[in-house]
Amino acid sequence: MTVPQTLELERPGDGVAVLRLNRPKQLNAINEAMQTELRQALADLTADHAVHAVLLTGAGRGFCAGIDVRDFGPSMLDATAPALDRMRFQERMAALAEAVRALPQPVIAAVNGPCVGAGLALCLAADVRICSQVASFANAAILLGLSGAEMGMSYHLPRIVGTSVAADWMLTGRTVSATEADRRGLVSEVVESDRLAERAVELAALIASHSPLGAQLTKRALQVNTDAASLSAALELENRNQVISHATGEAAERRKKWSS
Repeated sequence: MTVPQTLELERPGDGVAVLRLNRPKQLNAINEAMQTELRQALADLTADHAVHAVLLTGAGRGFCAGIDVRDFGPSMLDATAPALDRMRFQERMAALAEAVRALPQPVIAAVNGPCVGAGLALCLAADVRICSQVASFANAAILLGLSGAEMGMSYHLPRIVGTSVAADWMLTGRTVSATEADRRGLVSEVVESDRLAERAVELAALIASHSPLGAQLTKRALQVNTDAASLSAALELENRNQVISHATGEAAERRKKWSS
């Protein structure tokens, strides 16, 4: 097995995996190697039934500064490349955010610093987001003459912070502080920088301590019912999930403990 050069994977406790972007000198900007390694790491985590919660964060003082526009690697294309080739490149980048969202395990993004562009897209694809006091967020693509809608941001961001706030952030490309991110509901918690890693592991461990089936069904219901056509449709999914999880031996054992 090839040892990743741009990622670190740790197991700090039962059922918890910490996936750390590890190009700290570049604020963990995504280059070709990280794109490839991250795709593989997410596929491996998907298949790892011993992992019940995933923590995504960055090494050093940044979460992820987006794509490495200075030195991405040989697969970077310029504007003269055929449109189909450039579309394939964009699809490979977008697939990273899609893979984070598609992980069966709940994902916590612990944002420890700048979270920009593709980094913001990865953060938005997580289920829970917390950040340190020095974290900052920016869409930024529009500042490069590109559309601010990329890698699922026009899907995720309005659902998290509302359409008007999302439009503000995506159309201006401005930097958003941890305080504003908290006020707008982008993150569920802001913690002191020196406590962020500890707090994120605490949350991941708490989630991992629950029934894996229960946690995964909860994650899926949240994703599906965000776009539910009606309350009746949402209830239909919830009811089926409860019937499925109720019949498991683990649920029976947990009910027994609560009732004793």
